[in-house]
Amino acid sequence: MSGKRVLLTGSRGFVGQHLVHDLIARGYRLRTAGRSTVSAIPDVEHAAIGDLGAPVDWQPMLDGVDLVVHSAGLAHADGAIPEERYRAVNTDATLALARAARAAGVPRFVFLSSIRAQSGPVGDHLLSEADAPSPTDAYGRSKLAAEQGLAELDLDWVALRPVLVYGPGVKANMAALLKLARLPVPLPLGALSAKRSLLAIENLAEAVAFALSEACPARRSYIVADPGPLSVAEMLAAMRAGLARGPGLIAVPPSLLALAAQLSGRSAAYERLAKGLAASPGALLSAGWRPPAETKAALARLAARPTGAG
Repeated sequence: MSGKRVLLTGSRGFVGQHLVHDLIARGYRLRTAGRSTVSAIPDVEHAAIGDLGAPVDWQPMLDGVDLVVHSAGLAHADGAIPEERYRAVNTDATLALARAARAAGVPRFVFLSSIRAQSGPVGDHLLSEADAPSPTDAYGRSKLAAEQGLAELDLDWVALRPVLVYGPGVKANMAALLKLARLPVPLPLGALSAKRSLLAIENLAEAVAFALSEACPARRSYIVADPGPLSVAEMLAAMRAGLARGPGLIAVPPSLLALAAQLSGRSAAYERLAKGLAASPGALLSAGWRPPAETKAALARLAARPTGAG
């Protein structure tokens, strides 16, 4: 494994930045490709590819490459981006790179898909790959279409469907939850019991490394999640433990929280906070993936970092 050259796209994103350091630490020789004209890491080969929605000549970037990790793509945004744009960037560009990798003789292609290819933002049971994919938005449909396109190619591919990822530098929903946990006041969220799966960034990096290896069965999609989903109350308690504080949670009935959210125009934010989405990583675990981080301990470490450090 050590010494093989990996082409990594999306190296400047939250996930991509972590993958850069992890792959280098594992002994891979790295070549990155992205919109930036300069490498994110000194002494790492980098190619600027411009807009993924436009045609890209991938062949020069694949010269001498042994493996591909495709992390670049258009991130989820609520209703702000047309479906055609998602399709161009997340589906068509993925398949163009995969076809170019096949033509270049690259033996394995790892695609960073999303749990949204499997499901909408909430679920009423523990999801697994045995559930028929049912994405509910353009982002999820574009990721699923890319997976389906990969299945039609004569190529060893692995698609990873990560749930909500957390770690140093995280933004959006997890950053908001972390900000809540750091408030020096009790929080009225102790009765929120719906379970949601999370994924530590180091566990995702381990999944990518496993997917690159011959030990990982190819030509299939895997849900990637920390074993054991948590409720929001459990997440907050774990974060506050990292701050050397007690949970500080008050069990206000969810019906009252929902009413307060409605009156304040924050129903959508409350739904994301209160509803669950639990997904099983059983298939990937059975294949041989061994996640190094335990969720509560990883959340505590994240909260304990200095505020400006993520």
